[in-house]
Amino acid sequence: MTGKERKGDHQKLKMLCLAKIFLKETDAQHALTMPEIIDKLSLCGVNADRKTLYLDFEELRDFGIDIAADRVGRSCRYRLVNRDFELPELKLLVDSVQSSKFITDKKSNELIRKLESLASKHEAKRLQRQVIISGRVKTMNESIYNNVDKIHDAINGGCQIRFIYFQWNIKKQMAVRKDGAWYQISPWALMWNDGYYYLVAYDAEENLIKHYRVDKMMKISVVDEKREGQELFRKFSTPRYYKSLFGMNSGKETNVTFEAANHMVGILIDRFGKDIFIDKKDDEHFRTTVNVTVSSSFLGWIMSLGEDIRIVYPKSVVDMMAREAQRLAAQYPVSDK
Repeated sequence: MTGKERKGDHQKLKMLCLAKIFLKETDAQHALTMPEIIDKLSLCGVNADRKTLYLDFEELRDFGIDIAADRVGRSCRYRLVNRDFELPELKLLVDSVQSSKFITDKKSNELIRKLESLASKHEAKRLQRQVIISGRVKTMNESIYNNVDKIHDAINGGCQIRFIYFQWNIKKQMAVRKDGAWYQISPWALMWNDGYYYLVAYDAEENLIKHYRVDKMMKISVVDEKREGQELFRKFSTPRYYKSLFGMNSGKETNVTFEAANHMVGILIDRFGKDIFIDKKDDEHFRTTVNVTVSSSFLGWIMSLGEDIRIVYPKSVVDMMAREAQRLAAQYPVSDK
């Protein structure tokens, strides 16, 4: 037997391989016997024996990798005790990634795979079952991550930014606003609401604080001009502004059909996703059916959109809206004065 065969092809990587085996193969419910550890090291091209492994375990413990030895009958089983993230913490992170609308499906899957790598292979399977991806409306803009970085750079540097803003049209295509003209504003804060990232910024032309959906911003660049609007932002309350944005309460899920003017399609795509079916009614109007949670907040949202959209089916929801309208009319009667 040659020295290379005796020592193994990757003997210098022994401690790294050993640490990886404990990280991927063991957890609170899963441990390995000494022969199993020796076999797995062998698959990595590393030869080992019991005597040297006992010393290796001690070195790993000194390094901060806590290896526990559990006596089971006449044998001993070894496992990793502590990790940077516990399984419930990883589940929370997976939930956050999946429920976030500003993260695309592709990036969601990539991030979850990376989160799974922080758990053992056994716990990773439990993470995969933690959240079922079904019908959640996700952004279609893959540049969202670069957008967020550039906005943070501008905020930290006290600079302005410029970008092109878009909305969805009747053909479910991205249509630029203001005929493609550049927006130039002073960014002050990033806010998360209803699964979307919003930029809160100062518009010098209108002397107003406005918010912009970050996933609808394109070609963002940092402008070497000092940020403006400091006086307004001294009086700005982020919590109050956050609460003013739309959110639905709980209620009964129902398939509801809307009839709306064509220019309303972007609002419905934003709320219910790009996969909604658009049925042309005439040159100026369309119909679509979506599954919604019918509640007072939902009815209030429809009312807030004005006369260019109305519920046409089912009758039960139409009647709910009629009763709500009658209630509001009685609550706010028109005064003769």
